Amino acid sequence: MARTTYLLVDGENIDATLGVSLLNRRPQPEERPRWNKLLAFAERAWEQPVQGLFFLAVPGELPTSFVQALIAIGYRPVPLSGEGKVVDIAIQRTAEALLERDADVMLVSHDGDFAPQLEQLAEGERRVGVVGFAEFVAGGLRNVEGVELFDLEYDVAAFNSRLPRVRIIPIDEFDPLEFL
Repeated sequence: MARTTYLLVDGENIDATLGVSLLNRRPQPEERPRWNKLLAFAERAWEQPVQGLFFLAVPGELPTSFVQALIAIGYRPVPLSGEGKVVDIAIQRTAEALLERDADVMLVSHDGDFAPQLEQLAEGERRVGVVGFAEFVAGGLRNVEGVELFDLEYDVAAFNSRLPRVRIIPIDEFDPLEFL
């Protein structure tokens, strides 16, 4: 059986970072990541099958059209309800359960609350990655030894248009036309 990458998506964290930190408003549907591109990237990056788990808090009714869209592109939605940070709790529990599996893990979040679980996952032979906007990834995640960092816009190419970001540009990637 082929080794699997588990892609753990904290969609609310990505959406909040996009809205609050980059756009200063609620993102429009066309400004959100193309989640199918993320699945394809994960499969290409580590050259193995990917199981995408998309965690979402559902305080009321299930967002049926969004859930159906996730299923159609290959994710397994994990709709959650309850008190507290249910998405964080579920992702932490999933990461802990993955310690018992011979699988690799990519976390799609900026949230430093997952650092202890990533540290445990990174202790062995498995590959562990974090996907997000590099400048907003919590230091706790960034500093876990052995974790690969992937940028959602620049590495994954998950957006159909450029985002208004300010980042340090390696000179080999500098294109003056982006500024003219």
